[in-house]
Amino acid sequence: MKQRIITAAILIAVFLPIVIIGGIPFLILTYVMATIALYELLQMKKLSIFSVHGGLATLFLWIFLLPPDLYERLYFFDLSKMEISFIVVLIFLSYTVIVKNKFNFDQTGFTFFSIFYIGIGFYYMIQIREEGLILLFFALLVVWLTDSGAYFVGKYFGKRKLWPEISPNKTIGGFIGGILSAIIVAIVFAIFTNIPVTPIKLMIITVILSIFGQLGDLAESALKRHFAVKDSGRIFPGHGGMLDRCDSWLFVLPLLYFLLTKLP
Repeated sequence: MKQRIITAAILIAVFLPIVIIGGIPFLILTYVMATIALYELLQMKKLSIFSVHGGLATLFLWIFLLPPDLYERLYFFDLSKMEISFIVVLIFLSYTVIVKNKFNFDQTGFTFFSIFYIGIGFYYMIQIREEGLILLFFALLVVWLTDSGAYFVGKYFGKRKLWPEISPNKTIGGFIGGILSAIIVAIVFAIFTNIPVTPIKLMIITVILSIFGQLGDLAESALKRHFAVKDSGRIFPGHGGMLDRCDSWLFVLPLLYFLLTKLP
């Protein structure tokens, strides 16, 4: 626990100032985080990012992460991201033929899944930051309070297992405790900040984000169990890898953006 607290303190001390500054430093940070997460996910499948297919995957991830204004300035032959995706599919499938299935269709599919799984979440981290610093802080606090609430409530009051086949330590009590803890964030933001969301809408969004944040954690647990690994990496002592720290974000940040723009 002591190691986890020290690591968390260091991460917050590095991460939060860059988030507050925004702009290019925040964009660079997001690219670094996404690239490390992609590296970890490919490693689970025994695929190296330091290879032809790993290099292509990284390049496509970086293009995918580009915010709209920067993407338009770079132009890319007037191609949309969907059109670039099609070209990358052709390149990857052609590569499987060139290397005579040493890099096969199954590995191609996993690589694309990895790019979009990582890319969508971190792309919307950039988009949420552009919408406003307060919204990104709100999302992060919902994730952190949900995680903490689920841990402590589950530890002391959790009796029934939530999904033992996927994550044996998670309980139904912890799941509910995580949601209730996240609601505290909604109340605090509604009272003390000028977050541009009505209190009722904020409460609804918070509950949805808390539920799906926990599902994001379970989804990564399912991946790790499938590939028989304890953590996605060892970059953060006591916390595992980048993907272990950001698994909930990958669900929460896109959802927040959709809920803000689609809910009346």
